[in-house]
Amino acid sequence: MALVGYARVSSVGQSLDVQLDKLQHCDKVYQEKKSGTSQQRSRLDACLEYVREGDTLVVSRLDRLARSTLHLCQIADLLKRKQVALHVLDQNLDTSSATGRLLFNMLGAIAEFETEIRSERQLDGIHKAKELGVRFGRKQLLSASQIVELHLRRAQGTLIKILMKDFSLSKASVYRYLKKTASPGI
Repeated sequence: MALVGYARVSSVGQSLDVQLDKLQHCDKVYQEKKSGTSQQRSRLDACLEYVREGDTLVVSRLDRLARSTLHLCQIADLLKRKQVALHVLDQNLDTSSATGRLLFNMLGAIAEFETEIRSERQLDGIHKAKELGVRFGRKQLLSASQIVELHLRRAQGTLIKILMKDFSLSKASVYRYLKKTASPGI
């Protein structure tokens, strides 16, 4: 029955010290510096592989453990199957009790709701910006006349690598411009 800690920060410039101080009572601590959205978190995978029946996984905050509500539920399901409790220090949550499991599920539902509301607000903002004429994405590197010239030179047989060099574009950008109609006359 070991206490196994997991600590994570999102970037190399951040410090794990605060989390590690909170986890110093653990028998073993896994730590990594990876984004929460990163698909591969090898130390978390190793931690989840390591924990055994009767152990308790300890984290300082829920957001240090999972990248989404779905991921959190997947981790919780894995821990439940392995009969491992989860203790979240800052939210004072312990899934070894019925009350802790209830609070965990409620927090997960609230977090998912907040994520959906934030996404809806973001989409509303994007639609409003588009209505106001805001253009998203990178600005075109070439002017209309340069696009015409690019099409003409390619029609004359100029190699893609030469066009890349002359217009300071990547191969993908050259092909993207060539897909577009330069002007009604071409």
